[in-house]
Amino acid sequence: MNGTVRRGNLIVLSGPSGVGKDTLLAGLLKRVGGVVKCLTATTRPPREGEQHGVDYLFLSVEEFERWIAEGKFLEYARYNQAYYGTPLHLVEESRAKGLDVILKIEVQGGLQVRQRVPEAILIFVQPPSMEVLRQRLTARGTDTPEQIERRLRIAEEEMRVMPQYDYLVTNDHLEGAIDLLRAIILAERARIRKE
Repeated sequence: MNGTVRRGNLIVLSGPSGVGKDTLLAGLLKRVGGVVKCLTATTRPPREGEQHGVDYLFLSVEEFERWIAEGKFLEYARYNQAYYGTPLHLVEESRAKGLDVILKIEVQGGLQVRQRVPEAILIFVQPPSMEVLRQRLTARGTDTPEQIERRLRIAEEEMRVMPQYDYLVTNDHLEGAIDLLRAIILAERARIRKE
């Protein structure tokens, strides 16, 4: 074995709103070393308690658009009048140190990453059923019934993209889903042949 540092993997985690991606990711980060979640840049204003450089990189619209023009994003999109994007330099710095980088992004962003980084590992998280997803969205208490219906329609569209992902994790049992994510990451680290 030579003394070079293994280049970290790039992992995309996508799935419908309310499927539990944040909870899964928090559990995963406690169980697997050498994995980092990449900060997202956004033009939306910080919510109460959020800090620049901790929760997000908060940029002005002008600054974000300059970064787009300069090619500084691995992927980006616009949602609800705000930009969101993955800063390329943060991904590259972490991967060069041998850290696996996880991006929690929506499916269009995931497919953008696949185009730019073909060896990226794309993991789709699905609910056990649409009815369970409806229950979870309702239990959060953050959306109106109309917003919940809209999220469910978006979820159905996102699930049609699932076959373009590498792995599928069903979040029906939290501990089992975290264990499966951990197994995927460890197996990918041991992979000899990359497609």
